[in-house]
Amino acid sequence: MKIAEQGMETQSANTDFEVRSLDTICINESQKQHPWWYNFKYLAVGIVFGIVFVKAEIISWFRIQEMFRLQSFHMYGVIGSAVIVGMISVWLIKKFNIKTIHGEKISFHPKKFNKGQIYGGLIFGLGWALTGACPGPLFAQIGTGVTVVTVVLLSAIAGTWTYGYFRDRLPH
Repeated sequence: MKIAEQGMETQSANTDFEVRSLDTICINESQKQHPWWYNFKYLAVGIVFGIVFVKAEIISWFRIQEMFRLQSFHMYGVIGSAVIVGMISVWLIKKFNIKTIHGEKISFHPKKFNKGQIYGGLIFGLGWALTGACPGPLFAQIGTGVTVVTVVLLSAIAGTWTYGYFRDRLPH
């Protein structure tokens, strides 16, 4: 009886780790505390990111529609090059044991595949195709004057909140 209880506790702890590992903030959050103005570097990177999105026409509704209609390679080239850069970056981080700018170790944790990723991907793709807006360029689109995208931003926030509210009751 005692061994069975220990096995259940171990299984429960492993399940808890799996669920918590879905929250990357639990694993990757820096333990260092910084003053409020320290976050301006993220604002600067975000502004540069937005300018690159505008110049590369990644935020263009027409470019996104061309992609979903298989009429242009432009967006596939951008996404494909981002995937390649990401793969090379992860490989370099692992090979040279690169640390964060705060000197903390970067660790990658394997993720188990589950069917919810398929459903989530389909919902994400449908929303992207219908609105012509991906979460990355939403703010750049709003910044260029396409204020109707504010509705998409608010919907994305509402969807994220809804997922967080029902997360414990969803299959993972």
